[in-house]
Amino acid sequence: MSNVSLGPGAEFDAIRELLARWGPRAIGIGDDAAVVDVPRGDRLVVSVDAAVEDRHFKAQWLTPREIGYRAIASALSDLAAMAAAPLGVLVAIGVPSSWRDRLSEIADGIGEAVDTVRTHILGGNLSDAGLLSITTTVLGTVYAPLVRSVARPGDRVYVTGRLGGADAALRRLESGETLSPFHARFGRPVPRIDEARWLSDRGASAAIDISDGLVADARHIAAASGVALELDADRVPCASGVAVELAIESGEEYELLVTSPRELDTIAFESRFRVGLTQIGRVVDAPAGAVRVLGALVANARGHDHFSR
Repeated sequence: MSNVSLGPGAEFDAIRELLARWGPRAIGIGDDAAVVDVPRGDRLVVSVDAAVEDRHFKAQWLTPREIGYRAIASALSDLAAMAAAPLGVLVAIGVPSSWRDRLSEIADGIGEAVDTVRTHILGGNLSDAGLLSITTTVLGTVYAPLVRSVARPGDRVYVTGRLGGADAALRRLESGETLSPFHARFGRPVPRIDEARWLSDRGASAAIDISDGLVADARHIAAASGVALELDADRVPCASGVAVELAIESGEEYELLVTSPRELDTIAFESRFRVGLTQIGRVVDAPAGAVRVLGALVANARGHDHFSR
């Protein structure tokens, strides 16, 4: 797509460089808006997410490639939470002058993220800014979306992967340690797109991606469904060496928390994706929005809140 006809000027030169970097990953570029075909019978799913320097990341924590990758992957995780198949992404980048010589590396990370889920860059925007920011709009389609509001008493509660690695990496980064065995969990999260569609096809009902922490996101399902969730701390899968009390508060995991009225085949899931699927609790008939964790001192686990600081 590097031969797209664009006007003259430094901004459009930068866009041409991005398109040359992305190659066939970018499609339909050049008009005022993207035109996307939606499969007949499916529903369009759209979400937007922002990654802002010194709020969501610090320049010394991640490489430019990781910053670009992580911004797109975290947005794509919202599609995974709905069991939607990606149609493409729109990317708006605010680039300070101090970052312009690293824009191509950011672009490489963005390209790697769309490759991970086999989708494309459909367009976006490029502007000057005081801080680096990447705002990503993701588009997907699904016939029967997973939502937060359909969990019912008696449903089983499952979680994918192991929790706590992202928080452990963040704590080390905040202390000045840039090398960590958990670094990839923070810098290169994997949106569980294929995993979510597998779970949906096999009876999962409600779902959410764990961006604010297990307990905090479980409360979102409980509140939306008018039920309570009872979780067993002894069953929560933790990253190696991470205490369960920290694992269930760890945000930015981008694993899936799902409920299901029927038992899910955890062995088949792990065999298919090389990622664990663990039953960690039940949906119960109790005050709406409540989450009780048995066996751990986390009665008031906060999770992440953008306006809590």
